[in-house]
Parts: sequence; C-alpha cells; structure tokens
Amino acid sequence: MANISPFAPTRLPALPVIDGVRMAACAAGIRYPGRTDLLLALFEPTTTVAGVLTRSKTASAPVEWCRAHLKHGMARALVVNSGNANAFTGMAGREAVKATAHAAANVADCLESDVYIASTGVIGEPLDPGKFVGLLAGLAENAQADAYEMAARAIMTTDTFPKLATRSCEIDGVSVTLNGIAKGAGMIAPDMATMLAFLFTDAAIEPGALHDVMAPLVEDSFNAITIDSDTSTSDTCLIFATGTATKRGAPRIARGDDERLAGFREALGELMTDLAHQIVKDGEGLTKFVKLTVTGAETKAAARTIALSIANSPLVKTALAGEDPNWGRIVMAVGKAGEAADRDKLAIRFGDILVAENGGVASGYREEQGAAYMKRAELEIAVDVGVGEAAATVWTCDLTKEYIAINADYRS
Repeated sequence: MANISPFAPTRLPALPVIDGVRMAACAAGIRYPGRTDLLLALFEPTTTVAGVLTRSKTASAPVEWCRAHLKHGMARALVVNSGNANAFTGMAGREAVKATAHAAANVADCLESDVYIASTGVIGEPLDPGKFVGLLAGLAENAQADAYEMAARAIMTTDTFPKLATRSCEIDGVSVTLNGIAKGAGMIAPDMATMLAFLFTDAAIEPGALHDVMAPLVEDSFNAITIDSDTSTSDTCLIFATGTATKRGAPRIARGDDERLAGFREALGELMTDLAHQIVKDGEGLTKFVKLTVTGAETKAAARTIALSIANSPLVKTALAGEDPNWGRIVMAVGKAGEAADRDKLAIRFGDILVAENGGVASGYREEQGAAYMKRAELEIAVDVGVGEAAATVWTCDLTKEYIAINADYRS
C-alpha cells in the first residue's frame, strides 16, 4: 500500500442527501479480496444525464457504452467497478458491459440504455461479469441516500484517500445541491475529464442544457491537471440531475444559456475544480502540489500547451521533488513546447520571488531564496513568455521515487 498523501484531508466532507439518488457498494473480489470495488447508484425516473469522455483512441468498453447512450439523455442506474479497466478486451469486454447493463436494468426496472457503466484498474485483462452482476440486486435493496463516502472508496485504485465535494446554489430562488465523487492518482493527463468523476444534483435540467453547462467547465478543471502526462483509456465524467428540486418549486431548464443557470454554472465549476485539485493532491508518490501559470502567450491554447510542457517535464518534476530551484529546466520546457515565446523577454517567478527576467537571471535573485521556497509543500510557479496577452493555469505535482515504485509494482 502506498504511503498516504501528505495532502490527504484530516476529515472528509459530509455530503448532504440529494433527493432521487441512492447508492450502495460492496467487495466483489474483482481483483483484490476484501476490497470494496463495486458501486451501484440508482436514480429517480426523472433523472437526466450528460457527460464528457476520453478522446483516447484505445478507449475502454464502458466508455464506448456511455458514448453510445449519452444521446439518450436519461439515466436510472450507474455501475462502477475498480480493479479492472475492461479496456483492450475486445468482444469479451463489450459482452461484459452488455451483461452488466442487462443485470442493472433488471434491478432498476429500466431500459438498458438508462444504465451507465465505468471501470477502472488494470488494462488488457478480461473482466468477468459473473463475479459481480449477481450482487447488484442486493446492492439495490441496500442502497442509501447518504452513502457517498462508501461510493467514493469503491472507485479507488491507487488513490490513498476518497475524493468528495459538495456545493449549493439557487436556481430561480430555489436552493439546489451539487455533490461529486472522483478517483485518480496515476495515469492522469486528461483529454476531456478525469479518470472517473461522477456528479449529482437535484436540479431539473434537460440533457442538452446540462451538457452545455458542464462541458466547457471541464477545460479549466479536469483538463487543467496532470500527474504523469498519461491519458487514461477510461476517462469518464458524468453528471446526473434528478429533477427532484421541482417539488420545491424549481423550474425545469431547457437551455444551457438560460440566465437562471448562472449560479448553478458557478457552483458546478467550483465543484469540478475542487475534485480536480484533490486528484492532483493524491498523485502517486507526490510531495508537492504545484500551481503553474503561463502568461504573455499568443492564445490561451498556446499558454496551456506551454504550461503542460513544463508541468509534464520529468526534469522539472524531479527538480521539484528534490527541492531544487532549477529554473533552467523551466526555460527548456518552454522552448520545447513549440509555441511562440520570446527568449529575451522570458520571466519566471517562484511565488513572489522574481527568478528570471528579460531572458536572464534577475539581478536581485539569490539561489538560497529559491531553495528556501522549494521546501514548501504547495508551490506557485509563474512564467511570462513575452509575446501576447493570453494566460492559462494548470496544476501538477512532483515526480518521486515512490511514483516509480508504485507503478513498477502495479500488477504484482
């Protein structure tokens, strides 16, 4: 078992009940005996769903199932397993998904197209649905409205703590709640969302509008994090809206640009960013949590590319682990990004410390300043590339010997 992240919360947040959502989890023995690894969530018949999925060309069978059924826009059940990603498993993988959907539809009394499925864990090993589909009926019977922590634990793999967050807001004067759970600690450089993230609300929002609100928020939350530069085959972010707030007078929203969704959009963005940061703070073997901002770029896309070039550089990340203020490695990472940057206007800051400016070391900078700053657990690095007005921020962590140990032993 990996050491617990130094950023693990001392107390997990207590997520409030959302009317129309019930959950249960159990140990199905999918990979490890006695480990909670199967989650079933059940929803009211009024529940709408939207999501974003990995753009990986080797996406898992559950991702392809969700991709096919998100157009349907309605949801009654979610089944998630950990320990096996059901990715690169061919026809057997698709049959496992079909068997899971069939069993879940029976216990939820719904269409198979109302069932959403996600898997996380080892890639390339067949997933035997016989290990768990027979357990879904019992989970349905025992599903509770306050089981978010158990649900978050069921989807963990190399995570060292469960990731939960909650927010509230008003829609047309009626209070609504948003809850979320997520997992991720390695193979994190999302190309749409994160390893797995599931969001829940009692708001009444039609599927298209729900997607229009949620999808853009991914860019500055889940798509703005990286642990190790590797994009998972299983990245899935789904949001389920039960619509039960209508019982308290909330309107049913049909358009994503409806002004009444302003507070909801802000709260959802905060929720997603909170979960994204928790994922980075549980990066495999990490000792540092790093906010990295690039300014002065030609476009936001260029700023993001440069920021990710720095955040994903093994040389930068190992320098962070060694508490070495080696700003020359940042210069290298800017240069290799392939985006416009003016070498002779480049400026770098560690927190409030000006390290480099006008293409060289700052006249007032002293190495001991940088070394002292690097001892902090949470770091902020800012780079101005001197060619424009655009900016972007990403969050990352360091790369340590423990990351290597965790992944060298992953299948052992």
